[in-house]
Amino acid sequence: MTTLPALSTPSAPRRSWWQRYRVGAVLQYTLLTLIALLIIIPLLWMLSTSFKPKSEWFLPQIYWIPRTFTTDNYERILNNPSLPIVRWFFNSVFVSSTVTVLTLAVSSTAAYAYARLQFRGKKVIFGMLLVTLFLPGIMFLVPNFLTVSALRLIDTYAGVIIPGLGGVFGVFFMRQFFESLPKELEEAAYIDGATRVQTFWYIALPLSKPALATLGIITFLASWNDFLWPLLILKSRDLVTLPPGLRTLQGAYTSEYGQMMAGAVITAVPVLILYILLQRYIVASVQTTGLKG
Repeated sequence: MTTLPALSTPSAPRRSWWQRYRVGAVLQYTLLTLIALLIIIPLLWMLSTSFKPKSEWFLPQIYWIPRTFTTDNYERILNNPSLPIVRWFFNSVFVSSTVTVLTLAVSSTAAYAYARLQFRGKKVIFGMLLVTLFLPGIMFLVPNFLTVSALRLIDTYAGVIIPGLGGVFGVFFMRQFFESLPKELEEAAYIDGATRVQTFWYIALPLSKPALATLGIITFLASWNDFLWPLLILKSRDLVTLPPGLRTLQGAYTSEYGQMMAGAVITAVPVLILYILLQRYIVASVQTTGLKG
């Protein structure tokens, strides 16, 4: 009696690299979509609440679109004499713009020196600066306040602006970008007779526009949203910026949530516009900037 040979079961076909790529891409975009929703949903709820009347603030049901659309919350905060929100808005624009421009100037010049100049103790000094990045910002609150008070800058724009210029992140960020630039461009300029300052101004600085735009947005956003430092320094109502000014809408026993959301929308709009205008520079900076040691 002859036995038939066992039939071998065909093995499952291996996935091609294209199939694996598609699965990875789907998972990646799904994760990014979930993260985007976590960020966008609170903003949409803030916008929706700003157009709701007081009777719809605490309904048991969730209504993304107001059942009774009203602009009363915006009218109250814009027309209230005790809440000069327009003045606070321009105070925030002035302070944040000044801090951003001065920070870009200070950080770019210092970063270029650390990236291109050779001097004794450069690595040690730069390493000490990097250590301060690991320290919480609240540690510098009292020393900065004592310094500003000694300079008699309490309740002035300068008292809010000057301490923000000593950040180390901008120097570190711009140094990494300058390190990624080819030195041959600067060496060619030296051969043509350019000085160090001319090389920085006409070659290195124009090539660093993407990095400057990214640092500018980060600095502007941090200064625009700063609450604690302006609250400590500014005492006059006409000098207050938006974040501490909107604090007055929240009382000890009651809070005007609709007006608070309207104020938050007014606060968020300039930052969104700035980001949309400079988005291409941010993408270019992320693509070209390397964190070289």
